[in-house]
Amino acid sequence: MNLDHVFVCGQPALDFAATLRARRSLRFEMFATPERLDAWYVESGIVDTVTRSRPADVDRARRVREAIYALVTARRRGEPFGDPALEVLNEAARTPTAAPQLTRAGRRTDATPEQALAAVARQAVELLSGPDVPLLKECGNPECTRVYVDRSRGMRRHWCGMESCGNKIKAAAYRARKRAAPDAVADVPAELGAR
Repeated sequence: MNLDHVFVCGQPALDFAATLRARRSLRFEMFATPERLDAWYVESGIVDTVTRSRPADVDRARRVREAIYALVTARRRGEPFGDPALEVLNEAARTPTAAPQLTRAGRRTDATPEQALAAVARQAVELLSGPDVPLLKECGNPECTRVYVDRSRGMRRHWCGMESCGNKIKAAAYRARKRAAPDAVADVPAELGAR
């Protein structure tokens, strides 16, 4: 069931909000099918299994995702929350979540799509009302719109993840310096270059 979802934001609700990637340009939708939504719930660790989602569950998840993104963005910018986004998030958070069960193999949580979404919504409520709000940052990659919790020393993290954005930006900067290097040598006066 692994569909290569990425979990780099430091909090499940932020990773959920990041499933619509490159919001300012390409807008790549990770929840293109019910199966992809179900895979995210399991891969994120929110639940161990989820009953099969339907297209209506995907639509509901996208609405909650967009509400989370709008609320996180408002909080990060110090702006007031929008009432429509609050209503969508709170409605999802009011849905009962799945109860974890103890089995011989350990803890297990089996959920419906509604219960899994409720767990994500409650994670967002905890984040947006908790002590990590000052740690919210948007990725430094201009194409990326992921918001993450910066728990680095001195809050000096710039990227949502080195594997995704950090390495791409650093490699692009390196290539740009390499392209500019021959021009810099050509600009050196001949008498200095001969030394």
